[in-house]
Amino acid sequence: MKKNLIPLLFFCLTTFAQDECVGGFANGYPCYDYDLMSHLTNSFMGASEGNDSWGWTDPDTGKEYAIMGLDNGTAFVDISNPVNPVYLGKLPTATSTSGWRDIKTYNNYAFIVSEALDHGMQIFDLTKLRNVTNPPVTFTEDAHYNGFGNAHNIVINEDTGFAYGVGTNTYNGGPHFVNIQDPLNPTATGGYTGGSYTHDAQVVTYIGPDTDYIGSEIYIGCNGNEVVIVDVTDKSNPVSIATIGYSNIAYTHQGWLTEDQKYFIVGDEGDESNFGFNTRTIVLDLTDLDNPAFSFNYFGQTPAIDHNGYVKGESYFQANYTGGMRVIDISNIDNGNFTEVGYFDSYPDNNNTSFHGVWSIYPYFSSGNIVISDIEGGLFIVRKSNTLEISDKQKLIFSMYPNPTKNNITITSAKNPIATVEITNMLNQKIIDKEYNNINTITIDLSVLTQGVYIVKINRNTTQRLIVK
Repeated sequence: MKKNLIPLLFFCLTTFAQDECVGGFANGYPCYDYDLMSHLTNSFMGASEGNDSWGWTDPDTGKEYAIMGLDNGTAFVDISNPVNPVYLGKLPTATSTSGWRDIKTYNNYAFIVSEALDHGMQIFDLTKLRNVTNPPVTFTEDAHYNGFGNAHNIVINEDTGFAYGVGTNTYNGGPHFVNIQDPLNPTATGGYTGGSYTHDAQVVTYIGPDTDYIGSEIYIGCNGNEVVIVDVTDKSNPVSIATIGYSNIAYTHQGWLTEDQKYFIVGDEGDESNFGFNTRTIVLDLTDLDNPAFSFNYFGQTPAIDHNGYVKGESYFQANYTGGMRVIDISNIDNGNFTEVGYFDSYPDNNNTSFHGVWSIYPYFSSGNIVISDIEGGLFIVRKSNTLEISDKQKLIFSMYPNPTKNNITITSAKNPIATVEITNMLNQKIIDKEYNNINTITIDLSVLTQGVYIVKINRNTTQRLIVK
C-alpha cells in the first residue's frame, strides 16, 4: 500500500477540541465543507506510523468505535463523542512490527492481518470495548488463524460470513478463503490461483444489473495490472468470469463498487508518478460482468496519489495520500461526470506525488463521523460542516491552552462566562472543583495533578480532554 516511506515521528501528543472549517482551514489543516472533530497522534497511541482504518458500531449501545492499524498493533478508540474521543488501548501485533496492517469486522469481531512475518489473522472480540474502565489497556486476541503467514489485506463478505486473505503466501497471492461464521473457530475453505497476486479486493453478494449472477458471491480483485472478476459462490470451485485493464496501467491498487453494483471505481497507485497525471480515478462499467468495459477517467485537483476509496450513497470518499481525504459527488456517474465537493487535508505540508499522508478512510458511521488514518499524523475524526446537533456544539464552546501542559492551564470561554470548573480523572474521580464569578478567561494551577489524561468540565455541562505531561 505504500512504497519507500521514510518513517516520521511526531512528538506532539494529541488535540481534542473541534475546529470548524473557516476560511479554508481547521486548526491549520486545509479543508472545504468538513470540520475537524478531534485528532489522536501516533505517538499518543504508542506508535511511530499509522496505516489502515475501519470502524464498528456497537449494536447494543449504539456507540461508535474507530479501529486504526499502527506499525506495532491495532488501536481502538471510542468516538461516540467525536469531540472527546477515548483511546481505549491497543492489540499488539502478533509477531513483529510492520508498516502494513489491515482490519475488517464481522459479527462484533475484528479480523486483522499484516505484512509482518508469520502474523496470520488475529481475531478480537469487539464487545470487550464496552468494559474498559481505565484506558488505555493492552488487549489480547481471542482467536488466531494460522492458515497463512503474512497477508497484505483482508476482505470480508458480511452477508455470507467468509473472509478472504489476499496477498498471502498461499494460492499464488490470490484469495485465501476462510469461513468465519463461527468467528472464534475460523476454517480454511480453499482459494483461487487463477488471477495470481491480489493487492486488494471487494466481495459482495451480487444484486447488480447482470441478471445471470443475481445472488452469487462475486469477488472483484485489484491485481496490479488488471481487475479480475470471479464467482466464488462454490468455494471448492471458483470460476473466473472476466478480467479487464485500462490505458496507462501502473499499479491497479484498490477499488469499490457503487451501491447499485453497476460501476467499479478504481485507484491506480502508480499512474500519477509514472505518467504525470493529476490524481486519476478510473471508472469501469460492470453492467455485464462477462464483458466489463472502461467507462471514463476522473482527474482530481492535485498530483497526489490516490490510495483507498469507498462509496457511500452518491459520494466517493478517497484517501488521497498528501492530498488528504477528498469527497467526490458521483451522482452523475452515468453521464461520465464526477465533481469534488469537499476535502480535509491531514497532511498540510504539500500535495506532492509521494507516499505520505492519508492511508484510508472509514465513512460508514450513521452519525456522519468519518475516520481518517494518516501515516504520519495519526487518527483524525471529521464530519461534514454544519451537521453537529446543538447538544454537540455546546461541547465546543471553550478553549484550553496549553494542552498538553505541565503546570497550569488557561481556559477561555468566549460565548458563555465561566461559573464552575471541574476536573476529573479517567475513573471519574473529581480532583478540582472551583467556582468563578462568570468571567471569560481563567488560569488554573495544576500542580496537584499527576501525569495523565483528565476531563475538564465548565458550567457543569461542557467538556474537553486535558493532557498533563
